[in-house]
Amino acid sequence: MTVARMIARMIARIYHSIGAIKKNKIVETSRAGLVAGYVGQTAIKTQEVINSALGGVLFIDEAYSLINGAKDEFGMEALATLLSAMENHRDDLVVIVSGYEDRMRQFINANPGLSSRFRRYLHFEDYNSDDLISIFTALCEENEYSLQEDAEKRMSEYLQEVC
Repeated sequence: MTVARMIARMIARIYHSIGAIKKNKIVETSRAGLVAGYVGQTAIKTQEVINSALGGVLFIDEAYSLINGAKDEFGMEALATLLSAMENHRDDLVVIVSGYEDRMRQFINANPGLSSRFRRYLHFEDYNSDDLISIFTALCEENEYSLQEDAEKRMSEYLQEVC
């Protein structure tokens, strides 16, 4: 599970506990869950996903994939449907989008309506080599694997080089 997905789930629980949303519910999707095979069907598919999230949180992972260029009619149709729903259901829908920082900046700038609706941003630093080693070691322990000292040293050197 990605950090963004975990944070979105926590936000849903927090918003529900303080009464900001009616349901402790999060609907997770991506471009594939919003875009259909034909123009015209995308609005219907996107609206169905939005309807399923009403009262809770809609989380769109890698949201920038909706704007694969100005000629991406499918993504733009999904985006227009999403923007309309955000306006029409502003008291009954929280939308959280995630993705790589540079690509998300392009996404937000792709439509003036997006920058007015997404005003809060959370940035997560990339993992460094020490973080990755800790994660890997924890996964090994969790699955009852033991790492030989030489293997751990080589992995550490490799991750430092890569990072």
